[in-house]
Amino acid sequence: MIAETPHPPYYAVIFTSLRTDGELGYTNMSNKMVSLAKQQKGFLGIESAREELGITVSYWDSLTSIKNWKMHMEHTEARNKGREIWYSNFKVRICKVERDYQFDT
Repeated sequence: MIAETPHPPYYAVIFTSLRTDGELGYTNMSNKMVSLAKQQKGFLGIESAREELGITVSYWDSLTSIKNWKMHMEHTEARNKGREIWYSNFKVRICKVERDYQFDT
């Protein structure tokens, strides 16, 4: 599903990752983090896709909201587990969205 975002400007956090082998509770934690992110002040939406390479883009109203999410205790615990067991590699990019447009049928 494509996230419904407000008119720019807003921010996007792009999380690109490669997984390690095995489930090891990943899906449950991923679902929990999406649910928790949706409850955070400033959260605007999320899009995610995974095959060999995983890409999750979350949208936020400010850099402060992004920082607060990063520092959230449960998100910090999930991030630490990600480094320890779920990801062989990941990269985070934070971008300011200055323009967007869409096509609907």
